[in-house]
Amino acid sequence: MSERWARLALAAYRVVGNASYPFLGPFLAFRARRGKEDRARRHERYGYPSVERPKGPLVWLHAASVGESLAILPLAERIGGFGINSLLTTGTVTSATIIKNRLPNRAVHQFVPLDMRRAIRRFVGHWRPDIAIFAESEVWPMIVLELERRHIPLILVNARMSDRSFDRWGRMPKIAEALFEKIGHVVAQSDIDAERFRELGARPVTISGNLKVDAADLACDEAELDRLRVAIGRRPVWIAASTHPGEEQIAISVHRRLLEQLPDLLTIIAPRHPERAAEICALLDRAGLAHARRSTKDALTVKTRVYLGDTIGEMGLFFRLSEVAFVGRSLAASGGQNPLEPAALGVPVISGRNVENFRDAYRSLLAAGAARLVRDEDMLAQNVAYLLEHKIERRRMAEAGRNAVIEMRGALDKTLKVLESHLFPLAVLKDLEGN
Repeated sequence: MSERWARLALAAYRVVGNASYPFLGPFLAFRARRGKEDRARRHERYGYPSVERPKGPLVWLHAASVGESLAILPLAERIGGFGINSLLTTGTVTSATIIKNRLPNRAVHQFVPLDMRRAIRRFVGHWRPDIAIFAESEVWPMIVLELERRHIPLILVNARMSDRSFDRWGRMPKIAEALFEKIGHVVAQSDIDAERFRELGARPVTISGNLKVDAADLACDEAELDRLRVAIGRRPVWIAASTHPGEEQIAISVHRRLLEQLPDLLTIIAPRHPERAAEICALLDRAGLAHARRSTKDALTVKTRVYLGDTIGEMGLFFRLSEVAFVGRSLAASGGQNPLEPAALGVPVISGRNVENFRDAYRSLLAAGAARLVRDEDMLAQNVAYLLEHKIERRRMAEAGRNAVIEMRGALDKTLKVLESHLFPLAVLKDLEGN
């Protein structure tokens, strides 16, 4: 594809966006009915603000969903430490719910506008950020072009380029180059990510490691933790965490297979998308397994076989209740989910092999002996049973996981080193303006 065709493709993208803009109401309403949009805040997706812009310099931080949001919160805290305000945008209802009570001082939250020129211009025109810092792989054409038009630097931090994304961008190299060359700096998670961004045209590119390692341990309600531990007693407990369709059925099958050798077994299923709870309850009913739902405050009793963690923001509680964690989106789905959260809490990790989105995290945990990869349901059942019955091995893996996470930390400081030349002038300007 020539540069001329790349420009035409981007122009076509803009035209299609402009043409579809008037018809977005029904689309967003449909998503709101499915719990994918906050009905009361849908106007933010059009770029309309819910709050006033704070005075003084402003940094726009963007993270797509839950994991990225939690990873970027410490960065927002450090930016606030310079006396600089932050605008944090996310794209999902779940992420907005989780960070609602975790926003640091000098930070406000908005939903990111749709990548359409009218929405983006309205959004940027109101907030007037001095710099935009996006997490992982959030590269949207209209946003990139509008930031360049207004001479607002765009920095990509904790940058990751999955196999699928790299292949997709690779099929349109001129478009990729036309966008990635406009990014002021890419701070990549790994050598592989850095090389991929360079191949797509980004300059300069540096490597920091994964900001998710530097995130604080998942929080939990200590009183609830104590209460549930009393209810569970001495029962063996494992969790199937961040599961995707197909993996709940695998967890149910594993539970039933292990009952003969572990008759008091309690399985926790915490789906990646809690709104699928009714679907999972139907599976449990068909399997004849007594279950309790966290969201409806069902009592966890000695008769409860499966505890369904269908709430938002309580993974810290569920992991602390568990002795072994299977991390989903890795057997019946692909890409993987973050294994560092259970590892940091001292929970041995088991996963399927499809973990390309967290390749480096798993490489470190596997090298430390803190994680195990399984091929299928049979292998998962064998490993869950083994670890639940061998306390010494569980403790060894738990300690190895905690140590591996500690050794991997440092990405936040490296990222701030890159951002220093952008943030320092803003801090000085803030002092000069008296904000």
